Amino acid sequence: MQNRANGRVALGPRRGYGRIVAAALLLADSEPETRGFLERHLPKDGFELVPAHGRFDLVLAGDVDGVDRWLPRAPVIVLGREEADTVDCIHAFRRGCDDYVTRPFEYQELVERIRAVLRRVHPLRPDVVDAPPVRIDTRTRVASVAGHRLALAQKEYELLLCLAREPDRVFTKVELLRDVWNYQVPGRTRTLDSHASRLRRKLRDTGVGDGLVENVWGVGYRLLEAPLLE
Repeated sequence: MQNRANGRVALGPRRGYGRIVAAALLLADSEPETRGFLERHLPKDGFELVPAHGRFDLVLAGDVDGVDRWLPRAPVIVLGREEADTVDCIHAFRRGCDDYVTRPFEYQELVERIRAVLRRVHPLRPDVVDAPPVRIDTRTRVASVAGHRLALAQKEYELLLCLAREPDRVFTKVELLRDVWNYQVPGRTRTLDSHASRLRRKLRDTGVGDGLVENVWGVGYRLLEAPLLE
């Protein structure tokens, strides 16, 4: 299937093609048709589009100037102008971009270039996160405790995944609100505590997960592995 954006033909996303690398992307391209096209399709391939004030793993910049602006925070792929030539491409690389894609581009090629850059600059996280008795398959977004599958809401899942990646580490409330809810200035909110309470209840309802999520008073939360529960 083909998709048309900004007067060009772009190959549409193919479900199940390749390994989906979950990542947060900043789409810094103001060209409306390109932006709209990518906003519709990138989330279908496992990418989360985040605002400029959030945390992101990679930037899709609409021009070379975006390299200087975003490079200190994340790798940059430049979406070059249709009339761009080799000189423009070389200029972008000399300024530090990680890849350069000239318009018109094939969508699936862009996706694979994004994944390639992420593989180079970020260590790949395992598809399965084990923090016994918690096990999370990030491909299927299935979380379980000692084989008991959990029915989690989106933020409950993301909270558990964040804690399970570094069991026993105490995550501060500011860190969790930033990483799970993308709050840059948390202020006074009960969002985290409410979700943590529901998550703890669901863990407890399995019969084996009671006490796994510990509230460290005045600091934040951590996930306890099985040996610490004895």
